[in-house]
Parts: sequence; C-alpha cells; structure tokens
Amino acid sequence: MIRLYDTAARQVLPLEPRTPGEVSMYVCGPTVYGPPHLGHGRFSLVFDVLRRYLEWSGNRVRYVSNITDIDDKIIDRAEAEGRSWTEVVTEFETVWWDAMDAMGVRRPDDDPHATAYVERMVDLISDLVGRGAAYPTDDGVYLSVEQVDGYGLLAHQSLDEMVAGGGEREVHGAGRKRHPADFALWKFAKPGEPSWPSPWGDGRPGWHTECVVMSLDLLGDGFDLHGGGLDLAFPHHENERAQAVAVGRDFARRWVHNGFVEVGGEKMSKSLGNFTTLTELLAEHDARAYRLLVLRAHYRRPLEVTADTIAQAEATLERLDAFARRTAELDEAEPDAAVLDAFRTRMDDDLDTPGALAGLFDVVSEVNRLLDAGAAPAATPLAAAVRSALDAMGLDLRDPSAELVPDDVLALAAARDRARAEKDWGMADQLRDELVSKGYVVEDTPGGTVVRRA
Repeated sequence: MIRLYDTAARQVLPLEPRTPGEVSMYVCGPTVYGPPHLGHGRFSLVFDVLRRYLEWSGNRVRYVSNITDIDDKIIDRAEAEGRSWTEVVTEFETVWWDAMDAMGVRRPDDDPHATAYVERMVDLISDLVGRGAAYPTDDGVYLSVEQVDGYGLLAHQSLDEMVAGGGEREVHGAGRKRHPADFALWKFAKPGEPSWPSPWGDGRPGWHTECVVMSLDLLGDGFDLHGGGLDLAFPHHENERAQAVAVGRDFARRWVHNGFVEVGGEKMSKSLGNFTTLTELLAEHDARAYRLLVLRAHYRRPLEVTADTIAQAEATLERLDAFARRTAELDEAEPDAAVLDAFRTRMDDDLDTPGALAGLFDVVSEVNRLLDAGAAPAATPLAAAVRSALDAMGLDLRDPSAELVPDDVLALAAARDRARAEKDWGMADQLRDELVSKGYVVEDTPGGTVVRRA
C-alpha cells in the first residue's frame, strides 16, 4: 500500500485504509466566487493523480470534493456587481467544472454543496453548544478552542504559541471571542444577506463547519484521507478537526497536503500581483502541459509555473506524443512486469511522480532504440507498460497521425510522395511548404509522407 506524508504525524506513513481495498478521500473543493487560479489547478491534479493511482493499484476509491456555494466572498462579489449571490455561484461553478474537464480531472463521486447541508450544520453547532464547546455572542456562535484536546495538531503549535506568534487568522468577531483562536461556526446575517434559520438567529454557517459535516456524512467516522493545499492545513483543516473532536467523532486517519505554486520564486497570490487564473493558462496552452508540470514536481514541494516551465512541459509532451505515434501499430501485449514494479515502487514512496516519470522516460528511450534496431517484439511489452503507467497518472498520449485528415490534405501528401519518387525535389519541397502553411507537421517515413496537425 502507498505511503504518504501525514501532516499531523509529520512523517511518511502507510495509508492503511479502514476497509482493506477501499479508500475514502475527502478533498476540499473551491469557493465559487471567481475563476480558479493555478493553486486550485495543482491540488485538483495532485489528488486526481492519487485517486487514479489508487484505483490502478486495485483499490475502490470513494472521492468526495465539496463546493462552497455560500461565503462572504460570494456575497461581496454579488453586491459589488449588483446581482444575486446565486448568479455568482452558478457562473463560477460552471467555470470551475469547465477547467477541471479541460485538465482531465475526473469528477468526484460526490460533490456536496454547502447550502444543501445547512440544517445538519445547525445540528452539529447545537451539539457543540450543548456540550459547552461553543457559545453564542451578539454576532454569531463560536467554538471554544480551549475545550478541544490537542487543538493545534496540524499547525504543530500550542494555543499559547499561536497567540504569541500572532497566528490567529479568524478576524470575524475578534472583539467578542473568549479566546483569540476561537472561530465562527454560525454568522448572523446582515440585512439583505442570504440566511437560514437557527436557534440563535437567522444566519449562515462558518466556512470551517461546512466540510466537517459533509465529510462525516458522506464518508463516515475515521475516513481514510483528508486532502487539500498546504494553506488549508491551518486554520481550516485544524478547525474542521476540532469540531469533530469536540463532539467525540473520529475524523480523518491521514492528512495530506500539497505545496504552493510559485511564480518567479514567490508564492502565487493576489496580494503579490502574480495571480494568474487557471482558465487563462488552459486557453493558451495544452492542458496536459500543466498536468505534466505538476507530475514533474514532488507534490509537497513548491511548483514553479512560468512561461519557460510550461514551454518545457509542452516540449516533453511532443516527445511523448511522438512515442505514441511510433508505437501505435505495435501488437497488443502484456505490460512488462519489471517496468510496472519499478513504477509502483516510486509511486508508493510518497507519490514520487518525478521519480516515476524519470524511469518511464528511460523506458521510452529503450523502446525507441529497439525499434530503430528492428526489434519490435522486444519493444512491445515495454511500450505497453509505459502506456499503462501514464494512464495511472492521467496523462493521455495523442497520436495526431490517427486524426481524420481532410481529403485535400491527403491529396497533397500523395502528390508529394509522387514527386519524391520522381526525384522532383523542388516540387516535393513546394508541396511540403503548402502543407505546413495549412497548419500541418510533415514527416517522412518509410511508408511515405505522414501529416498531422501542428
């Protein structure tokens, strides 16, 4: 079974599912108030790869990722643009799924929406209040973190250290809280804001309450893995965990977080002025390039996203697509067992996708060497293993030569073959130029001219 770095334990540990052969995963999804950024793209790809690999390894995976469809940021945008909050949600949830589909990220088995769980969130908050772990004020209901054993586990700090270091990030209700680290479970609505009824007054749930309710409802106590970006470990994931602990529920068995995206060596953020939307990147580049870029960096390390790194990824894709074209006609074969064993060893070691890819590129080189030597039977199982492993990471290869080519383009290619047969090199070059001008790459092969879309 795969071993992953557990943020809470601060070490690499076996996943050890509660039910052998079945893995339950909860990954925090987007707050749909704007287009997704590159960080959203990274966590989506990291956990898509993990999910695919677990399934490829023979596990059944139930993958849950939520949609936060009520939040201050949604309300603020709606107010600024003079439209309803539901219009904002509808627009940007569509943008989100379009981006996920473009990257080949598989849809979750469940995508719970916060607004569908408000009643159950109220039930949880009532339980917390009844246990003395939460308290109402004049602007909402707060969790008392001093009542939670081990609060700060994911931050690896005690409450005293958090306060001394200024680590508190919950601004809402700062003057009404009993402890600086207490956080809002329920926020009373202001006039004109969306609201739901509760025993303490109409309002809406705090962000930290949403995921704890949805994850436990869909995956049950002691689910296997909770994931997301490193920026969510504290306070969001810590505050989810605190609520479960306070009501005596077993929460996630493993905590897995991916590293930041950097642009020019700095963490990507709006405040630094280097915020680039995922939709912009996907509109300008092969969507597979971002997946490959994510795979080439270990998931826990920073990921540098620049025009140069994307261009390098696209160049590597060209090499892989050339491999796909060259091996498309090979016979079906069982994938080479040694190649797959080496791949598993890398992937099981804390999802070492860079090491796994490096090994596969070595095999690609060997396949090309064997094909050059006319040893197709020896190359065939190696090529099958590469395809299987890349499929496990969700990296699709393309054989553009297999795409439908218009008749007029095929006619030009045939005319070029005739010119070459007649040693009319000038005409052959002229026909090549014409094909290139139509947007095709022209390749000379033993079987004649092959054209594919550039």
